[in-house]
Amino acid sequence: MSANKEDETAAANADLQALGDILFPEAGDDFNAGNLASLPHNMLPGTRRDNQHYRPDCSDSEDSGLEESVRASRSETPPPSSPQVNRLPGPPGTPIFNWQASKSSLKDRFSYLFNNEILSDVHFLVGREPGRQRIPAHKLILTAGSAVFDAMFNGTLATSAPEVEVPDVEPAAFLALLRFLYSDEVQIGPETVMTTLYTAKKYAVPALERHCVDFLKSNLRADNAFMLLTQARLFDEPQLASLCLDKIDKDTSEAISADGFTDVDLETLSVVMSRDTLHIRESKLYNAIIRWCEAKCQRKQLPPTPENMRVVLDSALYLVRFPLMGLEEFAQGPAQSGILTDREVVSLFLYFTVNPKPSLRFKDTPRCSLTGKEQSVNRFQQVDSRWGYSGTSDRIRFLVDRRVYVVGFGLYGSIHGACEYDVTIEIVIPVSGKVCGSNSTRVTYDGSATTYKVMFKEPIEIRPHTHYMASALIKGPDSHYGTRGQRKVSVDSSNGKIVFQFTYAAGNNNGTSVEDGQIPEILFYT
Repeated sequence: MSANKEDETAAANADLQALGDILFPEAGDDFNAGNLASLPHNMLPGTRRDNQHYRPDCSDSEDSGLEESVRASRSETPPPSSPQVNRLPGPPGTPIFNWQASKSSLKDRFSYLFNNEILSDVHFLVGREPGRQRIPAHKLILTAGSAVFDAMFNGTLATSAPEVEVPDVEPAAFLALLRFLYSDEVQIGPETVMTTLYTAKKYAVPALERHCVDFLKSNLRADNAFMLLTQARLFDEPQLASLCLDKIDKDTSEAISADGFTDVDLETLSVVMSRDTLHIRESKLYNAIIRWCEAKCQRKQLPPTPENMRVVLDSALYLVRFPLMGLEEFAQGPAQSGILTDREVVSLFLYFTVNPKPSLRFKDTPRCSLTGKEQSVNRFQQVDSRWGYSGTSDRIRFLVDRRVYVVGFGLYGSIHGACEYDVTIEIVIPVSGKVCGSNSTRVTYDGSATTYKVMFKEPIEIRPHTHYMASALIKGPDSHYGTRGQRKVSVDSSNGKIVFQFTYAAGNNNGTSVEDGQIPEILFYT
């Protein structure tokens, strides 16, 4: 070896020794400058990328000596049960030497690399200014967890850029995705779940999608059902959408009163309005739809005139079931709103007042939020004839031991065969006189059975151990009637036995009593 070579080697060793004295001052004479080269290349300041292929030729004894020296020179006291590690001198964020020793599992090691510059080989610029974040990542881990990342880094159009811009994703959602890919940990909350669901779908991570959907299901309430329904339809989550619709069916009044209702899109609004299972009076639903129209006009910077509200509602106007309203409800509200044409108003007034009723574009199918099988309770054991009508209502009091929803009555039909009846049915709370529900209609009785059904416009909730009065004002020919009435009748249902009790209603009842008369059947759901 030439003298110049020897001088250069000696100088290099001196420099390494000086660096060792700085890094490991406590090692003293035990430190060998040659061992410094055995440090992992990504731990030495300024050598992470330059020395990627450097492979020092050092013995096991030298490695163990360096490890012992590093332990002796640690600057931090580790937790009692943790492996001892050492942070190299430098600014905050300088990697910890031998961090691997403190990680007992693959999950721990990968979790440590999450959002960490150590070994990172790609950076993502996530979000938009001023909140954009630069997030480090590792292609291998991303590729193993997402087919989208695999195509991004290894496909035919793979990018080799050191930075990837992701302007359409929130930084918090992107970090939630990476955390899941690195550690299987799920960190989502009410504020981030929708953006995280979007990110999971964007990068094809179905396991995280399921976690997000499960979180939404567990936090579904009436006051956020419309907002979640909109998102479920947007992200094509039919199961979540179905749960939202069920919640809206059950708690319609509360759902349409929430702030999120006026923000839904027209298509989602139409889906809800077309349902037969909403549990709400049509007049109240109509008022909520008017609120939606006003909010829509405001978003489009239009004055909320009747003409503009009809324009923004478009064909969904015909999903409002005006025929289900009472005549007074319609006359005081929709008829004066200007949202309906004069011809539509006249047709609806004719529907309420004349028979036969005119055909309408508006549906008259009752809405009922109840599912399952319609059931009935019959209080009579025998049928006889004849029963006449003189303008007085037939009435009977009843109570139940469990909550039910009454949807109509079964009434006795004519002894002369087919005919028509004009019928008004009601359920009233006797103590207060409150009318829980009513309906006036003309019924065609075909004579094929002894009874015919008359339905309420909406199901009526009957609370347990509360007295109610069933009333039917019937105009038409003489009919059959029931005898040998029972005061207590039990009905088996899928939810157990239900007991109905019948008592006399004081006053003029057209002769109906517990023992005989009209209103033989009460139709209900549990």
